[in-house]
Amino acid sequence: MCSVLNVPSSSFYKHLKHKESNRSKENKMLKERILEIYNVSKGRYRAPKIQQALATEGIKISVKRTSKLINILGIRSIIVKKFRPTSSKGKIESRENVLNRSFSTTNINQKWVTDITYIHTLKDGWCYLASVMDLFSKKDSWILFF
Repeated sequence: MCSVLNVPSSSFYKHLKHKESNRSKENKMLKERILEIYNVSKGRYRAPKIQQALATEGIKISVKRTSKLINILGIRSIIVKKFRPTSSKGKIESRENVLNRSFSTTNINQKWVTDITYIHTLKDGWCYLASVMDLFSKKDSWILFF
């Protein structure tokens, strides 16, 4: 077989007796542990946080080596950028003022007014409160969006 493949027989026997190096054994163990940490974090952690998690377990490894192993595994963290409101530079379309500040009505369901408010909460982030009011009955309806 060696002559057909044009490979020296000494290389074949060397390959048979080859033992796995300590570094490759350690890399296998680290890859398994990195995958566990990655899955526990639901894919959110990148190399620095994974390295910190390994350090708390007593495994000393650099961020660069962690990054290399992550690249070998082919995993990527889920990055969600925070919403930062920006001013729109487009032209704002003006609408006709239908009410003309005439807020009196003679019957129910003739005129409705609405408003939306942005509320920042620590737990849920931005929430939106939309209120709708009938001008005749002055009854409010509220809708809260998360």
